[in-house]
Amino acid sequence: MQFSDRLRRRFTKLHRVVGRIYVAGALIAAPLGAYIQYFEERMGATRSFSIAAAVDAAMLMLTTAIAFYFAFRRKIQQHRQWMTRSFAVALVFLEVRLISGVGGWDDNAAVGETIVWICLAASLLLADVVLQIQESWRSRPRTANGH
Repeated sequence: MQFSDRLRRRFTKLHRVVGRIYVAGALIAAPLGAYIQYFEERMGATRSFSIAAAVDAAMLMLTTAIAFYFAFRRKIQQHRQWMTRSFAVALVFLEVRLISGVGGWDDNAAVGETIVWICLAASLLLADVVLQIQESWRSRPRTANGH
């Protein structure tokens, strides 16, 4: 719903409420997740995994804060771009668990760390690829029937 132009225009107030919930959630959950990962070092997790969690948390908080800033300033195009980046970074948490689980690597810390770093590195790159594709769709000439 947040990425649909039609739904966003139709339910503007809901878009803003859900957006604020997302911002609050990102700004609370990201540092909490990094802290939990740091705490797991006492149970055998590696420091590099804690660093990966901290980098992911920082990226999520920063991209979300920038997106919120642009929304507040009513710079909607930039807001949309930074929210796309924020969402891509937020998905890293899910992607890592999905890839680890499907691959059967839940118990292999070295593979888990590698998956985290790959997903982190790819998140902003893939978000920008999506943004470039969207931009090319928007800028292509329209035909006579509007398609």
